[in-house]
Amino acid sequence: MDTPYFFHLSGKTALISGGLRGLGLHIAEALDIQDTHLVISAHHHDELRKTQSHLSSMNIEADWIVADNTINGNTEYLSEEAISKTGKIDILVNNAGIVSGATAEDHTVEGRDRMMNLNIRSHFLLTQIIGKRRMIPRNCGKIINVASVAGLQGNIPSWLEGIAYSTSEGAMVNFTRALAGEWGEFNITVNVLAPGFFPSAMLRNLFSRLGTDFLAQRAPPGRIGDDKNLKGAAILFASNASKYITGQILVIDGE
Repeated sequence: MDTPYFFHLSGKTALISGGLRGLGLHIAEALDIQDTHLVISAHHHDELRKTQSHLSSMNIEADWIVADNTINGNTEYLSEEAISKTGKIDILVNNAGIVSGATAEDHTVEGRDRMMNLNIRSHFLLTQIIGKRRMIPRNCGKIINVASVAGLQGNIPSWLEGIAYSTSEGAMVNFTRALAGEWGEFNITVNVLAPGFFPSAMLRNLFSRLGTDFLAQRAPPGRIGDDKNLKGAAILFASNASKYITGQILVIDGE
């Protein structure tokens, strides 16, 4: 059995939520390298053409579904559309998320609920549907949850007032651990990618305020993460190379 077999994804189908930009887009590019059929969900119509153009320039084809997963019923719609386009989902990447800053004493209930709805509730519902309908019956599946190092440690208020964000990411980490235990008998692996500082629209304000150099100095390599640092990890968790790895949190922050 040669090495390429372990990372071979040809014939597999991946559904990626929040794949328009940033980490989700990097993961889509990585899985395409291994000939995965991509289905990408997008929240914003206005950014869709830009991303489609970007992927087309790389000769990457994908099916697209526009759905706001914070709205009741939309995860059901997304699941049905994805299944109708491909007939199966081998790999589910839960990536959609938002971050907003406020101190614990000033955070609004509305802001907290919106973040929890997208960052954890929508992923729970999407995973439940895809798992029940397409992974458990086939006795196989790969689930990759994208969280953050913020889910493993407290945030530094002077950097980011993000107690609700850290809470949602911590929930994602433990959702992964619990689900890995429940669905292991179905040969479904569930793992977390927990990136540190990567350039993304979600962290644009943080990079602008603190500066790239300041953040880079906090990592031993002396730089922030780039798309290549995430892609290999995504392929690992999507492929047979991680067949006996589940419930794990892979921190990608240079440390």
